[in-house]
Amino acid sequence: LKDNKKRSFSLASPSNKENTLELQIRHVDDGYFTDIVFNKMNIDEMMRIEGPLGTFYLRSDRKRPIIMMGGGTGFAPLKGMIEQAINENLALDIHLFWGVRAEKDLYMLDLIDQWSQKLPNFKFTPILSEPDEADSWQGKVGFVHEAVIEAYKDLSDHDLYMCGPPVMIEASRNAVTAKGLNQDNMFSDSFDFQA
Repeated sequence: LKDNKKRSFSLASPSNKENTLELQIRHVDDGYFTDIVFNKMNIDEMMRIEGPLGTFYLRSDRKRPIIMMGGGTGFAPLKGMIEQAINENLALDIHLFWGVRAEKDLYMLDLIDQWSQKLPNFKFTPILSEPDEADSWQGKVGFVHEAVIEAYKDLSDHDLYMCGPPVMIEASRNAVTAKGLNQDNMFSDSFDFQA
């Protein structure tokens, strides 16, 4: 930013997409950076970006079944990984669990439907933690890690990619370890929010 403060975001675009970086940013009430993005930034305004950095990427050489777990906009990097698998014609078993508060927080559902057609071994489970009464939600309710351990009694042969708030990452790590998932097969990106 102009005052040299930095914010970190996960890329939502696959690693081989040229000339475009996609970020998915939720407007946080009183969020310093998101207030600038949503209320002050203009189209074509220049912003300096450093990256990509980090270790949260699809390990495409591994052939283990994959569980992807996202909380809110933690969907973003998982989207990029799934699109990478499609672009590289990887025959991977991927089950995406996406936890949000209410049905209105689920976005890009048409794209997820397309993935089901392009990846024969793709499954999607949305989970709402606080569904609105007006939603008439018939799907899973609760926390995303609870849906994973309910669906998979033994996780010892899976890889897990998870992205979202720190509390989700920690609760998930403990729950899946109890179901046999080895720490070496867990990859995560935790949203540590700036004050």
